[in-house]
Amino acid sequence: MKHLQELPAWRELWQHFDATKSDHMRELFATDPGRAERYWLEVGGLKVDYSKNRITDETLALLMKLAREAGLPERMKQMFRGEKINTTENRAALHVALRNRTNAPILVDGEDVMPQVNHVLHRMGEFAHEVRSGDWLGYTNQVITDVVNIGIGGSDLGPLMMCTALKPFGHPRLKMHFVSNIDGSQLRDVLEKVHPETTLFVVASKTFTTQETLTNALTAREWFLKHADDKSAVAKHFVAVSTNKKAVAEFGIDTANMFEFWDWVGGRYSLWSAIGLPIMLYLGEENFIEMLNGAHLMDQHFINAPLEENLPVLLAMIGVWYINYYGGGSHVIAPYDQHLHRLPKFIQQLDMESNGKQVTLDGEAVACETAPIIWGETGINGQHAFFQLLHQGTHITPIDLIASLEKRSNLPGHHEILLANVFAQAEAFMRGKTPDEVRIELKAQGMDEAHIEALVPHKTFSGNRPSNLILLNKINPRNMGSLIALYEHKTFVQGVIWGINSFDQWGAELGKQLAKTILAELTGETPVQPHDSSTEHLVRLYRNANCDKDGAC
Repeated sequence: MKHLQELPAWRELWQHFDATKSDHMRELFATDPGRAERYWLEVGGLKVDYSKNRITDETLALLMKLAREAGLPERMKQMFRGEKINTTENRAALHVALRNRTNAPILVDGEDVMPQVNHVLHRMGEFAHEVRSGDWLGYTNQVITDVVNIGIGGSDLGPLMMCTALKPFGHPRLKMHFVSNIDGSQLRDVLEKVHPETTLFVVASKTFTTQETLTNALTAREWFLKHADDKSAVAKHFVAVSTNKKAVAEFGIDTANMFEFWDWVGGRYSLWSAIGLPIMLYLGEENFIEMLNGAHLMDQHFINAPLEENLPVLLAMIGVWYINYYGGGSHVIAPYDQHLHRLPKFIQQLDMESNGKQVTLDGEAVACETAPIIWGETGINGQHAFFQLLHQGTHITPIDLIASLEKRSNLPGHHEILLANVFAQAEAFMRGKTPDEVRIELKAQGMDEAHIEALVPHKTFSGNRPSNLILLNKINPRNMGSLIALYEHKTFVQGVIWGINSFDQWGAELGKQLAKTILAELTGETPVQPHDSSTEHLVRLYRNANCDKDGAC
């Protein structure tokens, strides 16, 4: 494979960067009246203004040239064809099949996966209807009022984010709870709120061996059986999302209540699969399908639109521009809607676990920066917390400002104030404030010249800070599906440019492996093994604090 630095467009972009890096967006807007209209795209219910970036037509042309030289169009086709683009695990990456609403065949190892996908989706729908309608009863013949999802990573973040974002569409009887942390306080706090007679547990683990998930699930089962005192009752209150029927059955869950997914579904790309069962339980089958429809709409745009008019490609390549040329090592997600407060964490895993890689597909060390650090918070809170750094700090930190055009609140004036802040922040990031503007402002306040000049450097904003403004017509299942698919494809595109595998996560495994050894040492199952002096000290510190003199812990 050709590495990024070997591509002609890579070098041309460096020349372009040297020639334009001092250009200010103020001037770009002043000299180009059509800029806002030209750097604007609509896909379904999403409207994106990417005009407030340090880009020109030449920048975009060179970025698209780089994308083509990196083989992006063919890599996109490979993914949609079901080829095994996850080369280190010899797997396809087929989250697009989960929302393939045309039902066109998608082959993996010569077999069309769509009948399997549709079968599981149908079973999810039937089960969701039973629970939501009240036909599914607990062991005391009461309806389900609480759903507890036990998972971690993609088995937690996706369902949690989507259920939170779409709360207005949720079933009024069902309360959703999510447990991921092995720290027992999270599970304990949830169990204190629910009743065994009316609670359904969804245990989500591909292998059904994930330590954190199984520990929480076993504790939940133990709590349940203290009340039910009948192992057969487990089948009415526990369902599984997994691929391991044997382990599910051993746990006590009826395999008829096990919902499958496949090895070509990566955890952080899995909310469209049976991992999304909590979403369907809460929102209903119809709304879940609408979410799939929205994602499919973005999929079709992604695979069919020319690169120059392709929203995921444009956002991805603009991101490459900042990461690799400007040294922008972080990216902020700032939703201006309280129901989207879980979105930054979800995008964080999606992007950083996908593209936080240091070797290329052929095993060579990458010669450039890869995934940025993704962070964020609701925009209004961010304005009073970290926006100071974005405006006047020394970092180049692009930001995605995300908002809904629809007034969801019936509180007068709130939405107008909210959107005024969104639009104002985007303008402030771009324009900044010049020293002369500061002087005029302070002079109008009657301040003397000496005081003015002392304050000028502190109240000057350089501006030229990049932002994308993503507007949803309304926050509904369809548009949320499109939004998440947009970020998925953006992540994939950047992985292609850097020549890395966006679908494995070997870096997450080492700590898990070491934890198994250390756990046995902490519990006294094995003596302390050779470690570095710091780790050995920490293990002994725990044992001295928690173990008896005879070694029992």
